[in-house]
Amino acid sequence: MSKRKTPGLNTQSTADIAFLLLCYFLMVSTMDQQSGLQRRLPPMPEKDQKVDDQKVNRRNIIIVKINSADRILAGSEPIDISQLKDKVKEFLTNPTDDPNLPEKEPKNIEGFRADYPVSKGVISLQNDRGTSYRAYIAVQNELVKAVNELRNEFGMQYFGKPFAKLTEEQQDIAKAAVPQNISEAEPKDVGKR
Repeated sequence: MSKRKTPGLNTQSTADIAFLLLCYFLMVSTMDQQSGLQRRLPPMPEKDQKVDDQKVNRRNIIIVKINSADRILAGSEPIDISQLKDKVKEFLTNPTDDPNLPEKEPKNIEGFRADYPVSKGVISLQNDRGTSYRAYIAVQNELVKAVNELRNEFGMQYFGKPFAKLTEEQQDIAKAAVPQNISEAEPKDVGKR
């Protein structure tokens, strides 16, 4: 009896197809993108422009410090990260017109129907050279979250919609009414005096 030969498979085209499928999936799939902090830097001063030191009233500044052990101080008191957003919101709104919290200046916002009391509050973030990146980002998130919540509340009160659903013109009004004034100092040893 003779042995039967089994027909062989042509695997050369299979490898080509696998390679093409791999290329296809690499081209159409989305990769996670790393996103950084959104900050708008001030415009560069002109060469001939004289730089004036801006004087800011002490009551209009809250200093948020992160030390090398990732502990947070808001003002002069230690605070947990979970309380930071509410502390900043209270600071910026000054609901009881406390003389130790920021002043409010009535401003005529273009497109808004009346003068609106805008807080002069500035958040000064200072971190230590030994601060972990995780703690720094967590604090940044809480500060921005506080401003975003205030803008949402403004949008709901005056336009009946949260900030994200406002028109571009209404968002500009909300941004003018609730400015995001976050100042970042160069890292230093904040635990030392």
